[in-house]
Amino acid sequence: MSHTREEHLWIPESDLEGMSVDTLSVRAGQIRTGQLEHSDAIFPTSSFVYGSAAQAAARFGGEEAGNIYSRFTNPTVQAFEGRIAALEGGEKAVATASGMAAILSTCMSLLKTGDHVVCSRGVFGTTNVLFQKYMARFGVETTFVGLTDVEEWQAVIRPETRMLFIETPSNPLCEIADVRALANLAHNNDALLVVDNCFCTPILQRPLELGADLVIHSATKYLDGQGRCVGGVVVGPAKYLDEVYGFIRSAGPTMSPFNAWVFQKGLETLPIRMRAHCDNALELAKWLESQPSVEKVFYAGLESHPQHALAKQQQSGFGGMVSFTLKGSREQAWRFIDGTRMISITANLGDVKTTITHPATTTHGRLSPEDKAKAGITENLIRLSVGIEAIDDLKTDLERGFQALED
Repeated sequence: MSHTREEHLWIPESDLEGMSVDTLSVRAGQIRTGQLEHSDAIFPTSSFVYGSAAQAAARFGGEEAGNIYSRFTNPTVQAFEGRIAALEGGEKAVATASGMAAILSTCMSLLKTGDHVVCSRGVFGTTNVLFQKYMARFGVETTFVGLTDVEEWQAVIRPETRMLFIETPSNPLCEIADVRALANLAHNNDALLVVDNCFCTPILQRPLELGADLVIHSATKYLDGQGRCVGGVVVGPAKYLDEVYGFIRSAGPTMSPFNAWVFQKGLETLPIRMRAHCDNALELAKWLESQPSVEKVFYAGLESHPQHALAKQQQSGFGGMVSFTLKGSREQAWRFIDGTRMISITANLGDVKTTITHPATTTHGRLSPEDKAKAGITENLIRLSVGIEAIDDLKTDLERGFQALED
């Protein structure tokens, strides 16, 4: 039996000029092969073959574009990079093995011994450890400041300051940074502003448009959205991303093709999911504020939030992360968490399934008591990553936590 192959056919790439993020999340970055597949292809291969020894030499010598080795060139990874770069409005993206690998790769590529970093206190606990312990071993000093006080940032900048690093909204207290103000501060002092955009994603916030130089994601979170794979990505101008790419090529904190394919498929539903997360989180935050056992709720969508107006100005939504403190201490927080029966007790976030955790003993457990106190990580603090389940069902399960406090 003979088969006719139609690899001679050529289908042009989609014209996506001026398209919205809803369309870009579905269409951008696809690399269609000669098989003319409609869905995104996956290339689980470690290496690539060449038509001749001369072509192999040209590829390795940089004289001819093309794939060489999946540590640094893989079509599936490149497709994911193209899509997230389009969503963030960046010139280029480089994918990594994890969100922390993205931060490490950025620092190792763009900092050197003697450089100084200013970082907000309200960052993921492991980010704090990376700067405070490991980057310090390479002669990079970090000063930690409050996220929202621009004057405090200004006061600690030195001639050797080369990077300002923030998460906004912050983890886990949902503080909001004035991205434009910090970008101007960084650029006036010959430094870069790097923004971890994990909580908002490009659907709700585009830091590059606000003046940031680089955007970082833990793709593990909302970009995947279903808790399946671990990965990270850095987005920004080619002049910086070329350096990050060089580090990835040499050091190897590489995203796998399979994970890239999962993240690429996750991006297709990102706009729809983020709107659902926002709707549930806002309603749940308002509901929590009315509970007598709750001391305080941290969510930028609430008018009681001190940066509510700023969040409305630079975000198109308030995200799916809600934190709150109970009247009590660790005992009450743990009792509340253990009282739930549907919500997942796990430190991961950005999942369609709602998750709950005690930051002081999980995500920020490695911080010293002094650093926890400075960052506002108290023993009675609980963090919710609000999923897309029925809101009434989420309230029912949280009521079990409140009931456990009474019992």
